[in-house]
Amino acid sequence: MHPVHWLAVLRIGVGLWWAESYRHKNKAAWLQRGAGIDWGKSIAEKHKWPFVKTGFEKVVAPHPKSMAYVVVFGELAIGLGLIFGFLTPIAAAAGILLNLVYFVLMVHDWAEQGQNLVMLLAEVVIIGTHAWQVWSIDHVLKIFGS
Repeated sequence: MHPVHWLAVLRIGVGLWWAESYRHKNKAAWLQRGAGIDWGKSIAEKHKWPFVKTGFEKVVAPHPKSMAYVVVFGELAIGLGLIFGFLTPIAAAAGILLNLVYFVLMVHDWAEQGQNLVMLLAEVVIIGTHAWQVWSIDHVLKIFGS
């Protein structure tokens, strides 16, 4: 296979990773009971970096239900965008942003960080190499000059 095909495999693989993150989430706990946001709040409250607690209180806490939907369906949108190669650089940039949020929130728990760092690096490669040049809706529709 040509290198652009391997980059498409990377893009699709990271997309599947995000889709699995969505699939295994307990939607009732996240969307109806607010468990994910409550968990994030408990981490932010005792975080060693004060800006994390302040940021959580200003951005997430006032809108817990909306933010739960943003996280859950954001993961799905990123996954589908990367799998199908639709608005790929936007999906990858959103993935980078979400991975950075997860990384900063969980900086004290290094067991969780390997996944976020690998995904973030792959998303940077996806954007930097234009990994939407083959096997993508972006390519078919000639979006982003592909």
